[in-house]
Amino acid sequence: MRNTLEDLYYGNITPNAQDMAPNSELKRATDRVARFESQLTGLLDDAGQAVLEKLIESQHEIDDITALENFILGFRLGAKIVMECMDNNDGDIKTGGE
Repeated sequence: MRNTLEDLYYGNITPNAQDMAPNSELKRATDRVARFESQLTGLLDDAGQAVLEKLIESQHEIDDITALENFILGFRLGAKIVMECMDNNDGDIKTGGE
């Protein structure tokens, strides 16, 4: 447990910095998005490309916010589960020795 706390303190835990597995569904989807973005960029004039770039930046912002919120919600759920596991007096049957 202490190692995890030290890693957190020193900034060695970065849940948002992860690599994609080379043959994963996520990698294939990311590659498709990049391919379609490139194709669409080639079809647009300068004004259209600027709008597409703003759209992509806005979607990245939404993705970042959503990832952070989901991380926090998941962390909170995990903490609630741990807290509930620690409650020995919440059922009709008691475990021995506790």
